[in-house]
Amino acid sequence: MEEKANLLPGERIDDLQRNNLKIIQNEEKFCFGMDAVLLSGFAKVKPGERVLDMGTGTGIIPILLSAKTEAGHLTALEIQEESADMARRSVAMNHLQEKIEVVTGDIKEASAIFGKATFEVVTCNPPYMNDMHGLKNPELPKAIARHEVLCSLEDVVREAAAVLKPNGRFYMVHRPFRLAEIFAMCQKYKLEPKGMRLVHPFADKEPNMVLLECLKGGKSMIKIAPPLIVYKEPGVYTDEIYEVYGY
Repeated sequence: MEEKANLLPGERIDDLQRNNLKIIQNEEKFCFGMDAVLLSGFAKVKPGERVLDMGTGTGIIPILLSAKTEAGHLTALEIQEESADMARRSVAMNHLQEKIEVVTGDIKEASAIFGKATFEVVTCNPPYMNDMHGLKNPELPKAIARHEVLCSLEDVVREAAAVLKPNGRFYMVHRPFRLAEIFAMCQKYKLEPKGMRLVHPFADKEPNMVLLECLKGGKSMIKIAPPLIVYKEPGVYTDEIYEVYGY
């Protein structure tokens, strides 16, 4: 197969089940999770808008947004060159080079790289855990993806606010246990929380993810969407999850 000639040792091609899109991943490094897919379904992008995905990993969110929205252009920022390289090869494999640009760079320097007030939409699936939360994975790519090793929540929020145009929208997926901190940080940088949806593994379990929409310079008012339930029974997704995945 011609596609497989593009793979490095340990890599595989996964079918995204949408618009014939595929993505290159390496299980030993880091594979995208449901949180990234849910964020791509939660983010609203109007036709022609410019989008920045901060900490894109292997590019899953921009690739899915290219199918789910009519974005004018998508930029993917990733600090780990190995992941950025996989993202670039996935973009090329899907013939999306005109739509998606992958940039190797640091979230902490996003506004210096791209300039202030450049994008209408910013998305981010950031590291969830700070140094207080559990053990870091000794394998650095996974540690960087899961723990605030190279950037903090404040770095993410500050740079999102800086690169957004007035009334631009910031979409993030995170953990509910950090919500108070997230709200405080967003308001510090004039990103007003406007929409929130909690994600529950089962209807009777407490939420383990939160999807958040913030408006740059927005007024104080938040709309809470109905909870999103992942499984109706063990191993069986709810209809809404199948919808998000495009099955």
